[in-house]
Amino acid sequence: MLKHAPMRIVSWNVNGLRAILGKNFHEMIEELQPNILCLQEIKVDSGAIPKIELPGYVKIFNSAIRKGYAGTAVFSKVQPKNVNCKTYLDTLTDIHEGRVILVEYETFYLVNVYVPNSGSELRRLGFRYRIWDVETLQMLQDLKTFKPVILCGDMNVAHGEIDLENPNTNHFSAGFTDEEREGMTNLLKHFGVDTFRKFYPGKEKCYSWWSYRMRARERNVGWRIDYIIVDERVEEMVKSAFIATNILGSDHAPVGIDIALE
Repeated sequence: MLKHAPMRIVSWNVNGLRAILGKNFHEMIEELQPNILCLQEIKVDSGAIPKIELPGYVKIFNSAIRKGYAGTAVFSKVQPKNVNCKTYLDTLTDIHEGRVILVEYETFYLVNVYVPNSGSELRRLGFRYRIWDVETLQMLQDLKTFKPVILCGDMNVAHGEIDLENPNTNHFSAGFTDEEREGMTNLLKHFGVDTFRKFYPGKEKCYSWWSYRMRARERNVGWRIDYIIVDERVEEMVKSAFIATNILGSDHAPVGIDIALE
């Protein structure tokens, strides 16, 4: 069904593309060797995208209208068939935050997404729960009627209590509310498989984001909020999943999968 092989897909919230370029971005590329790299929170204006020396990669950017905010990017060694940075999801708000890139390849779709954070006072929780999560699931279900779909990105939710260090004190915190977790449950039930939990269903203290405060990363007091989710047709092709916690430079770690594509 899928022709390109082998393939490694990596997803990373870089918390600023310019910042990470001045740190260890190229070292990460050298170490992880992604065929497709999906970035979130690039914070790059569309008219001021930095020059990146990355031979062999097609570079795709979706910037927010608001300067220095959100945005996504995809760097791909696999030649895309079509690219859509103006999905309905990306225009749900009037401010166009560059949160979605839909890449069509010959035999599958890749969706790179930076899900809105509900905020410290949960001001965006209603939008996230009643609109964003619902429309995301609908888009993915529509896409999978045509081709297999791979979804990756910063989902801004820890799905289970195992996915954060202090679940008991965070039930009313952004990223662990009942509504956000329900949205992820619906996504997994009606769309696809959390690839990391496919291989490590009960493994604890596996996190992809840590606060910059109180030495949280050093103490591994974190949350797993970055995911690669695949529909059922792709599940058996996924041979490994990982969180590259050794890669520093951002408050997130890269997450990835290896697929033996047929």
